[in-house]
Amino acid sequence: MKTLEKQELTERIDEILRLIKEKGETFEVTEHGEVVARLVPPSEPKQTVEDTDAAAWAELKRIAEELGPYWPEDGDAVEIVRDVRRDL
Repeated sequence: MKTLEKQELTERIDEILRLIKEKGETFEVTEHGEVVARLVPPSEPKQTVEDTDAAAWAELKRIAEELGPYWPEDGDAVEIVRDVRRDL
């Protein structure tokens, strides 16, 4: 990640934007030595779960399988949430 002062950004904006777009570079913009902004290339938007029941249930199943190994065998979801709240 490169760092540049706000004044330098305003002077070289076209070049900086080209580097971000073409090379995927990231910049921190500073003002009086303090970081005030980060310029990063846009990421591809994440695909959202389709608005169908089947897709939503498939996503829930995937999450359950991912969390399954960490879930106590006799775990009651309501009790687990209560325990976590008590700890707060």
